[in-house]
Amino acid sequence: MGELISYEPATGAELWRGATSDVDLEVATARDGWVTWAARPVTFRIETMRRFANVVRQRTDAFADVIARETGKPLWEARTEVDSVIAKVDISVSAYAERTAQRRMDAPMGSRMALRHKPHGVLAVLGPYNFPAHLPNGHIVPALIAGNAVVFKPSEKTPATGVFLCECLHAAGVPEECMRVVIGGPDEGRKLAAHDGIDGLLFTGSARTGLALNRAFAEKPEKILALEMGGNNPIVVWDTPDVATAAVLVAQSAFTTAGQRCTAARRLIVQETLAEAFLAELNRLAGRLIVGRPHDDPQPFMGPVIDNEAADGLTESFLALMMRGGRPIRHMARPDPERPMLTPGIIDVTELPDRPDIELFGPLLQVIRVDDFDAAIAEANNTRYGLSASLVSQTPILYDRFWAGARAGIVNWNKPTNGASSSAPFGGIGWSGNHRPSAYYAADYCAYPVVSNEAEAARASIGIGLSDA
Repeated sequence: MGELISYEPATGAELWRGATSDVDLEVATARDGWVTWAARPVTFRIETMRRFANVVRQRTDAFADVIARETGKPLWEARTEVDSVIAKVDISVSAYAERTAQRRMDAPMGSRMALRHKPHGVLAVLGPYNFPAHLPNGHIVPALIAGNAVVFKPSEKTPATGVFLCECLHAAGVPEECMRVVIGGPDEGRKLAAHDGIDGLLFTGSARTGLALNRAFAEKPEKILALEMGGNNPIVVWDTPDVATAAVLVAQSAFTTAGQRCTAARRLIVQETLAEAFLAELNRLAGRLIVGRPHDDPQPFMGPVIDNEAADGLTESFLALMMRGGRPIRHMARPDPERPMLTPGIIDVTELPDRPDIELFGPLLQVIRVDDFDAAIAEANNTRYGLSASLVSQTPILYDRFWAGARAGIVNWNKPTNGASSSAPFGGIGWSGNHRPSAYYAADYCAYPVVSNEAEAARASIGIGLSDA
């Protein structure tokens, strides 16, 4: 059995190490334990989740510290992630009651119709590294409330956060056999996803992996598959006199979490007549953003990307866009060649004949200048993805047109592309998901509906089609 080591992106120091897991054993353990958990009243499972929220609340400082060190994100942002983990419980309780409630309905002849929901059984959860607590927790809490057992594989880049999350669940009273953690890399992830002992897979991650999972599950219609993938998200700036505020919205969209959000703005589509003044303002603002370590004082706006491999890939992508005709507005710099710290990069790709439709997962913003609003909408939709899109404009009628024409699961007005609420459904179309939105709608894929036609006494007759004999 191998070993997995987690290093802090900002310092290179070792943070955590642990043995890789036996996937067969973890799934078998969950398989043996889930029936007992499912048999508990939903009120018991909900109270257990409320205790989990209290456990996390008591351990906020330690939890935020682990997240910050393991991801490199600033401590202030890690704290907001812990807050989201806590808030997810009440949101999930409300969602369960609304989306999967038990209902009684009238039916003919004195009978009644009943609608109830059953858990699937054992659900695998594959988590990402950018929000290593909040995003998998968004699957885990609804799954446990519904009565499923969970086998959770955190990203191999953030195992310490995954283990901490699981320890909080166990401390709250979730049976150890019903909440399992698989430590490992891609091999363990593939084995878990393909395991006959799971009843479904809840995934958050890249489109490449999501597409592979979609193909693998094509012959398994009996298993639920919920895919939450990335985006090549547009933010359109049009007909706005307040370029300073618009620049803030774009910077928040593109560079928060070092651009490592699936909802981050990758493409800025700007009105030609506004472009010069607006880009100058955005460039100035980007130059003021502090890039630093999680515990620096004053706190940085953003930290490093997850590792040196990611930093190398983003730097190479910036250079490739330049070589193909892109015009740098702000060069992406790497202050410390030994660490994956990147400053924001902005590049004008208007003249590129074939702009790459890929998710560049970092602080790299591509600019496209257009002359008319219809062209802006067309450019916003010029992607296989469809997660998030935003319009910055002072003209309501333009937002009406943008909302109607934009192909995305999240369409915002004078707000960033990121920062989606857990109290609403979260998901996209195209390569951004498979029409199973998460967040508030996670309840939908954690249980399946069972409809019953019921009567307290048996009554039946055949009124037609019988012979006299």
